[in-house]
Amino acid sequence: MSSSSSTASSGRPVPGSSLTAGRRLRELERTVGGAPVDVLVVGLGATGAGAALDAAARGLTVAAVDTHDLAFGTSRWSSKLIHGGLRYLASAQFDVAHESARERGVLMERTAPHLVRAQPFVLPLTPLVSRGQAALAWAGFRAGDGLRLAARTARATLPAPRRLSAAETRHLAPALRGSGLRGGLLSWDGRVTDDARLVTAIARTAAARGARILTRVRVLELTASGARIRDELTGEEGQVRARAVINASGVWAGGLVDGVRIRPSRGTHLVLRANHLGLLPAGLHIPVPGETNRFVLVLPQGDGRVYVGLTDEPVEGDVPDVPDVPETDIGFLLDVLGSALDIPVHRDDVVGAFAGLRPLLDSTADSGAAPSTADISRRHAVLTSQEGVVTVVGGKLTTYRRMAEDAVDAAVATHGLSAGPSPTSALPLIGAAPPRVLGALRAPRRLINRYGTEAPAVHAPATADPWLARPVLDGHPVTRAELLWAVHHEGALDVADLLDRRTRIGLVPDDRALALEAAREVLGRCGVGD
Repeated sequence: MSSSSSTASSGRPVPGSSLTAGRRLRELERTVGGAPVDVLVVGLGATGAGAALDAAARGLTVAAVDTHDLAFGTSRWSSKLIHGGLRYLASAQFDVAHESARERGVLMERTAPHLVRAQPFVLPLTPLVSRGQAALAWAGFRAGDGLRLAARTARATLPAPRRLSAAETRHLAPALRGSGLRGGLLSWDGRVTDDARLVTAIARTAAARGARILTRVRVLELTASGARIRDELTGEEGQVRARAVINASGVWAGGLVDGVRIRPSRGTHLVLRANHLGLLPAGLHIPVPGETNRFVLVLPQGDGRVYVGLTDEPVEGDVPDVPDVPETDIGFLLDVLGSALDIPVHRDDVVGAFAGLRPLLDSTADSGAAPSTADISRRHAVLTSQEGVVTVVGGKLTTYRRMAEDAVDAAVATHGLSAGPSPTSALPLIGAAPPRVLGALRAPRRLINRYGTEAPAVHAPATADPWLARPVLDGHPVTRAELLWAVHHEGALDVADLLDRRTRIGLVPDDRALALEAAREVLGRCGVGD
């Protein structure tokens, strides 16, 4: 791994990677009304941050803007899984499946092994799962292992699927109902520690390469030569000039470029307390009764919480900043849980819920057809308008890097920019290191799993100041030192940045309320207003 993209063993941040309020102001003043940048990226979710990194890594000058914060939109509402493409095999999308498996391997073995690891899943063979369905699922898991092989991902990275006895199944998932349980199927996939943290790492790696990462900057008008923008913190407006423009604003992409039609699909997740379900050494694939190839995921988080999801429902009308969670989605997920678990989960046990909107490209608008969003391809698309604005839509978190590469390729070709091929498939993100290096770090394991090689630096202030060592709230592992790091190095500007994205405390409203005082105290120490 390149030493320029990982943190030294001393724990010092990579030069140029720290995002702060002061840096944002300086680079915004430099960008608005200044000389043209080579590439302006709109949107700082995974794909937009990835495009900023890709372009900067090719030696291009880059400014990347977002109306809100890093990972404000869809990129923080995922299932936290880095999929190998199994579901796409079932719908005969073989190219999408192979691309997913390849990108999963890139993240797990090269660019983000500190954030993306193997996650075991158990599919319980309950009385509601016929032997034919079980055989089909087993064939799918074997095919998924073939995808791993084709993507050249090592067996040590992703173990082989195998059949489980009923006793083994209950051992890995004690919450399952034992009556009628025939056994289970064990499979493995990639899982990211935190999707918003992945976006933060991508953005900071781009910043270390010289990209200007500008949050709270709203695009009022977008053209192929730049954008008219407004600083959402001051209200001041100005012009950003660029030789090429990439629209990576996800579900909002159609509002910036004519002719781009998005058909959002809502994926809802529930948040439960881990102690309610008991020990969960593995995640669960619970088959949706009456459907052949649809599952609800139960994913333990390691922070006292468990996520349960997800739905796939079309969304009509205006796109909100933060999607609502309908009670119908919550009821559906609870019903599927009840079909397999011995432990009842009631509505009152749901301590939080979140929904993300997938930015699926609507290719049916002219034909009048309206398939279910579950049937729309997850293949991404790169569209270049007649004027020359490049828009990238579709896809998923797993393939953000390839989406970004394709978008920058299109921008380079369309506008004749001088740049070589993308190097990002071999470019480690901030904090990345081989497992043997991560294992030798002197820091709490939980921090290493979230910050990689930067964990000792995150933890150091807590060893010197007992106040910083204190958890932000009782029963949750995040400390004030982590909030301090987020302000000093990760571009956090207010309480919402700290609680909703740099940490995920805000996914449980009651926890968020209890953590507000600590977050405000840290911001006050840093001289940053909320």
